[in-house]
Amino acid sequence: QRRVYRTTTHVPQELGQIMDSETFEKSRLYQLDKSTFSFWSGLYSEVEGTMILLCGGIPFLWNLSGQISGRAGFGPEYEIVQSLVFLLLATLFSAVTGLPWSLYNTFVIEEKHGFNQQTLGFFFKDAIKKFIVTQCILLPVTSLLLYIIKIGGDYFFIYAWLFTLVVSLVLVTIYADYIAPLFDKFIPLPEGELKQQIETMAKNIDFPLTKVYVVEGSKRSSHSNAYFYGFFKNKRIVLFDTLLEDYSALNKEPAEGDDGENEETKSKTKNKKQGCKNEEVLAVLGHELGHWKLGHTVKNIIISQMNSFLCFFLFAVLIGRKELFAAFGFYDTQPTLIGLMIIFQFIFSPYNEVLSFCLTVLSRRFEFQADAFAKELGKAKDLYSALIKLNKDNLGFPVSDWIFSMWHYSHPPLLERLQALKDAKQE
Repeated sequence: QRRVYRTTTHVPQELGQIMDSETFEKSRLYQLDKSTFSFWSGLYSEVEGTMILLCGGIPFLWNLSGQISGRAGFGPEYEIVQSLVFLLLATLFSAVTGLPWSLYNTFVIEEKHGFNQQTLGFFFKDAIKKFIVTQCILLPVTSLLLYIIKIGGDYFFIYAWLFTLVVSLVLVTIYADYIAPLFDKFIPLPEGELKQQIETMAKNIDFPLTKVYVVEGSKRSSHSNAYFYGFFKNKRIVLFDTLLEDYSALNKEPAEGDDGENEETKSKTKNKKQGCKNEEVLAVLGHELGHWKLGHTVKNIIISQMNSFLCFFLFAVLIGRKELFAAFGFYDTQPTLIGLMIIFQFIFSPYNEVLSFCLTVLSRRFEFQADAFAKELGKAKDLYSALIKLNKDNLGFPVSDWIFSMWHYSHPPLLERLQALKDAKQE
């Protein structure tokens, strides 16, 4: 794929009517930079993980956690307390070692190509907030999961699976209402033509829409997106302001006499993004609602939970194997949390790669089906132009190596999606 980025310096003939040479070159350089970053950050991650294993980092951190919990009055019999201290230290270590890479990605690569909208202060405030919120969710959930495994008896894997199922459904339900607003501002889509058209489209396909929100994603990045969430009769649609041509802050000129705005923000507002017109936004939503109408969301949940149950069952089979713990430096103890880490993170690693590929293939199939659904709604022409605009706004590179694309792309390449829409568009 890197060879494709380096050698494809001119717009291919089939893309001549879709992308101008300037945008093509910008997207090529952006993806090349992202590829380089991905290689080096991935290499560092592999080296770091290997060194932790070879140097006994996991048992060292476990023993350190035991010392810390012991000083707080919790002896070895309080395994769950020691596990939570271990988890806190491990996630803190991961956050610190990953910070330089995140900073470079945000303030060098994304900044260089005009996507970053964050200040350094906003970045660190956001990172600290994310860490705290993650711990507030992760630590209680982990403690309950470990307790269920401890008291569950021979069929603990069933109870553990049911617990994780409930937790995942609760998190999906509360995320957009209570967690996401901690990081971004969500406001109701103002009354007007777009809102009426969205409500009409939702009604026509029996989508139980209750609210439509706009999230100020432009404060973080100029990448665009849209999604829906909620269960049963309480579904909401969320539009990123960067998706809306007439609404995005990135498309607005600074007000005259606004001296309070810093120079950095002023310079970024000049880097306008195209966004989508109302008809194109409706076409994008037609695609997203197609995932709901065709049952893709439910199918993904079922597949995820079947996989989760299988993993917990295999965990129950393997957790008693002392040689697994010994291989990772635990000769005298077999902590449940360490067993979860060894089995889910390392033993299942090859299986997870195969599963990920199968889900990628399925995802691409679902995307074609959702495009076809939008086409049936009469949105083929608008979705065609929206896909081109979104690809341009996000600097997606439309040429890909087929093996790289097959393995990594959860969405079909742009040209394949456009070709599927082309006949209906011409009609």
